[in-house]
Amino acid sequence: MALIAIAFYTLLERKLLGYFQIRKGPNKIIFIGLSQPFADAIKLFLKEQLTPTNANKTSFIIAPIIGLFLLLMI
Repeated sequence: MALIAIAFYTLLERKLLGYFQIRKGPNKIIFIGLSQPFADAIKLFLKEQLTPTNANKTSFIIAPIIGLFLLLMI
């Protein structure tokens, strides 16, 4: 719930900045910009991630997942 709320909070922020600066932002794209948080999430998950050559690849991938899990449990 918190992650979805944050996604739509950023949409609200972008819409307000678009109105303040009188420019096209998420306020004029598609249907009131509701697809923007989902596009941001897809972009985040599909971005190429560089893995250091000497790193332990398992802990390099699992550490952020554990950190997010612990943060959400708090």
